[in-house]
Amino acid sequence: MAQLFEAAPANNLPDVPNYNVCPTTRIHAVRAEGGQRLLQPMRWGFLPHWYKTPTDGPLLINARAETLAEKPAFRAACRERRCLIPATGFYEWTKDDDGKRLPWYIFRADGAPLAFAGIWQDWEREGEALRTCAIVTTGANDRMQKIHHRMPVILEARDWPLWLGEGGKGAAALMGAAADDVLAFHRVDPAVNSNRASGEGLIAPI
Repeated sequence: MAQLFEAAPANNLPDVPNYNVCPTTRIHAVRAEGGQRLLQPMRWGFLPHWYKTPTDGPLLINARAETLAEKPAFRAACRERRCLIPATGFYEWTKDDDGKRLPWYIFRADGAPLAFAGIWQDWEREGEALRTCAIVTTGANDRMQKIHHRMPVILEARDWPLWLGEGGKGAAALMGAAADDVLAFHRVDPAVNSNRASGEGLIAPI
């Protein structure tokens, strides 16, 4: 990932692979500072500076592109603290006729890693310091609509500099849905419905 994003890796990155990344987990993120890209751990779950504790308000794992610049929790980060969040794929769920949750694994059709648009925020209270992030989401493209009405904003490599603030202004133009042919998906075992599940088998097609 350090090579892919041309980023200097931190020494305390979380272990990978992790096939069941849950909210509040430490994940990898790429941000830019002083003309350099840094690959660093961040807590998935954005903490606004006014939260007195990490559980003082809603768990903000996603940020809607449509309101990103207006929401008090996100608007400063939207302008000043954007990041890339790499992943091999992500899960979404549909329901069968009995209401049972059916998980799907979604990944790039070309096999490349995904780079989600993200925003980040440092949070500190009484000696506890966390670097936190959220994934920016947008309305799903036609293909993804079959599974869910929302999807992460997925950035192509050519757009990384603009999102990270290296390429000037205009990042708002990047917050649309990916083209229909970018993603592929398949059903996976409902074992992933448990946050205790782990292992490569979670993304295997069924």
